[in-house]
Amino acid sequence: MKAPALRGSTDTRKLDTRLLLGTALVCVLSEPSLAHADDAQELAAIKEQMRKLAAQVEAIEHRQALKHGQNGRQVASAHTTAGVRTASAKNASSGGMRTAASTHGGFSEGLSGLRTDGPADPGIRFSGGAQPIEIGASQNPTLNSGSGFAGFRWMPQQPEAQPSKSAIDLTSSSPSSITQTDVDRLPPIFSIGGISARLGGFIDFSNIWRSSNMTSGPATAWNNFPYANSPNHGLSEERMSAQLSRMSVLMEANPSKDVRLQAYVESDFAGAGGTTNSVQISGYTPRLRQGYFTFTQKEWGLHILMGQAWSLATNYAKGILPRQEQLPAVTDNNQIPGITFTRVPQIRIGKDWHQKYWLGLSVEDPQATVAFSSALSSGGTLPAAYGEKAGTRVFYSNAGGVLLNPNTQYTYNPAPDIILKGAVDTSVGHYEVFGLARWFRSLAVEPGMTTTRKHTTFGGGVGAGMTVPLGTKKLQMAGNVTAGEGIGRYGPSLIPDTTPNARGALSPVPELMGSLGLIGHPTPSVLLYTYGGIETAGRKRYMGADGAQYGYGVNDLNLGGCDVEFGSCNAQTRTLASLTTGGWWHFVEGRYGSVMGGLQYTYIRKFAFRGNDGSNNSVYPTTSGNTVYVTFRYLPFQ
Repeated sequence: MKAPALRGSTDTRKLDTRLLLGTALVCVLSEPSLAHADDAQELAAIKEQMRKLAAQVEAIEHRQALKHGQNGRQVASAHTTAGVRTASAKNASSGGMRTAASTHGGFSEGLSGLRTDGPADPGIRFSGGAQPIEIGASQNPTLNSGSGFAGFRWMPQQPEAQPSKSAIDLTSSSPSSITQTDVDRLPPIFSIGGISARLGGFIDFSNIWRSSNMTSGPATAWNNFPYANSPNHGLSEERMSAQLSRMSVLMEANPSKDVRLQAYVESDFAGAGGTTNSVQISGYTPRLRQGYFTFTQKEWGLHILMGQAWSLATNYAKGILPRQEQLPAVTDNNQIPGITFTRVPQIRIGKDWHQKYWLGLSVEDPQATVAFSSALSSGGTLPAAYGEKAGTRVFYSNAGGVLLNPNTQYTYNPAPDIILKGAVDTSVGHYEVFGLARWFRSLAVEPGMTTTRKHTTFGGGVGAGMTVPLGTKKLQMAGNVTAGEGIGRYGPSLIPDTTPNARGALSPVPELMGSLGLIGHPTPSVLLYTYGGIETAGRKRYMGADGAQYGYGVNDLNLGGCDVEFGSCNAQTRTLASLTTGGWWHFVEGRYGSVMGGLQYTYIRKFAFRGNDGSNNSVYPTTSGNTVYVTFRYLPFQ
């Protein structure tokens, strides 16, 4: 019995000797870089593997809890804790790495003490009134496996057994789940370092019917409804579209409890490339709706925005903060006639006092529209003015260059549009006023001259808006009005901003626009609305050498052909009046998203400036149109 034992001991010593020699040989022959391995990288890799194991343990515990109830979960947790304590004790006794599990008694808690990116900022908080979400030892990610780079983690998910609640809120006068993507009300999906990310959006299907054929997608050019001279007048149009399907992402971080950084990007598919068609494949292209970042200092009440967003001139439901705009809850991507809006690049600085009083200044990307009573393009010659023998040659735009649309004319812009707005939020509603300043530029070659002369003119206006509850939270009234000269760009109907005068300067056209709406909520899942709107223009004209009027709003044009099919009609729009009504029904919600259905009807009536029929009889061309939208939206994140 002793001999075998002796031989075994001898064999063991021989084996140990061989292992030592082999190990020494490998160390000698190995690359020097392996001999000096980076301990920090190795430690990080071990920690990553332990995080993955922790995620797997929690997933198993969760499944067991669903099968066996809470007692089963506690038993599984106790076994896991005991196992980790044993392993931690062994590591400690052998001089290995200690974990927080030995003191906190939990695998996942122990792993939290091994974070390579340091403790997360406990002050991270999110917009929309949500409570701060802490990312630290007490809140471990449940789906961190597969993370390919440091700092990335999936945010905690609700247990499947816990009933979910839809984030859709239709009780607002301008529900962001309809007008925007409601991303502020959604939980963060993942984080990278101290930055959280939320995803929002919806899939949209709209069936569009118009009483006149405008060959338009899901955005109606309200000023383009044809008169009776066009064969498209009264020829109805049927179109289906998913172009308004929208995606957004909101990235957010809080370096301190008083500082918040946000970046927001929103896109849909309402763009069209040069080869886009609807014959076989409706391959419409993505476009940038909004893309901006904001800086907020809560203690100072300071708000800074840079990027492409809704104009500060847009009516707001609360304050002057982005994604709080008072937008009609309609499907049509061109909103409704009468409201004030643009969506352009800008730099905005705002200040609030206790989030009740607001003051904002915005510097926004300029662009102008130009119209004339006869055919005129940039570089063309105007009809001679009274007392002159020749007309002035005028330049006011160029075709788009690099990264701009080469098929579109861009006006000369000497300065950005400037908007100053003040707002107040009270217990009886939101109220605001603003001022708008604009500048227009042209180059003119006057009769007898061989060089150009630069003309810069000033335009702008004032506006006001309100959002008021009518005695109950179930009924609100929203309204806005804007008046000035050269403000047509800010209305959905795009009445012209300017028209050239006899010297070649761009004269701002007087304009007025406004809307008033009622928004009701008979039940939490139903929203009903009705809006009335108007946009109207004044006159800017000069007398020509031939005794005729030229410019915008002239009243001596021969418009007798406007009511005759294939007749000649050069009518200029004086007024557009509209009535819009519709509603939304949120009829499906659950863990797998929500579904809403919407119906919108708009009646538009267009009036032209007075003309004549060629026999000195006055005529007032007018036309009308109807649009109907039937829309369904699936919101997977809500």
